[in-house]
Amino acid sequence: MPKPSVAELRPVVHPGGIKDRKNGEHWAGRLYMREISLRCTRVLLNSPLSPNQYTYLMIVAGMAAGAVLLVPGLAGGILAALLIQLYLLLDCVDGELARWRRQTSTVGVYLDRVGHYLSEATLLVGFGVRAADVFHRDGPTTQWQWAFLGTLAALGAILIKAETDLVDVARIRRGLAAVQESANVPRSSGMALARRAASALKFHRLVGGVEASLLMLVAAVADFVHGDLLFTRIAVVLLAAVAVLQTLLHLVSILASSRLK
Repeated sequence: MPKPSVAELRPVVHPGGIKDRKNGEHWAGRLYMREISLRCTRVLLNSPLSPNQYTYLMIVAGMAAGAVLLVPGLAGGILAALLIQLYLLLDCVDGELARWRRQTSTVGVYLDRVGHYLSEATLLVGFGVRAADVFHRDGPTTQWQWAFLGTLAALGAILIKAETDLVDVARIRRGLAAVQESANVPRSSGMALARRAASALKFHRLVGGVEASLLMLVAAVADFVHGDLLFTRIAVVLLAAVAVLQTLLHLVSILASSRLK
């Protein structure tokens, strides 16, 4: 069976508005990954793997990114960043295949969400363990306070996602429809101003998988030049602080918006 052209594939796997979703599409997807994934999806159309199996591969790639951070030196940072790019690619491909094959499912949506939770948490924990210097390359003992901060950042990243997902849980349990993006507008002008400021600074994105992996890569390069783990440890503190702050601000934003009406 001949494969469709990219032009024939695009309107099916990238239905109108998919790249324009404010909260549902990552900036890297809009910028470059959707174009790469479209061509990968075309190659994989007749593969024996199901869309859900590609989601499992996505989870493996994401969690492996956290594990390879234990590789010392510049190599660990590079490998983690590359695996997160693979994670993002598979995150696009699984949905595109599901839409083309008409195999979308509730299980697929659930696995996708679980995959994001596991992958991003593992990445941040792995970064904290890297900063703890478990192989004693930057001191005589393991400094577990850094692993604690990485785990704290991971907990914050999970809670931020849970806060978002629990909005729909609360609404559906009350018999309401899932939230629409138009309901994200805060009720007060002060909260709207704070939300716009946070959006402009984009600091909340740092605990996301792609952004965090890029920060980790920069820290690895800086450590390579500096000869120790100073910049990795600075980055761990930064990620933990952002995660805790964003967990609180995101909760306040949800409570102050019309999403729970």
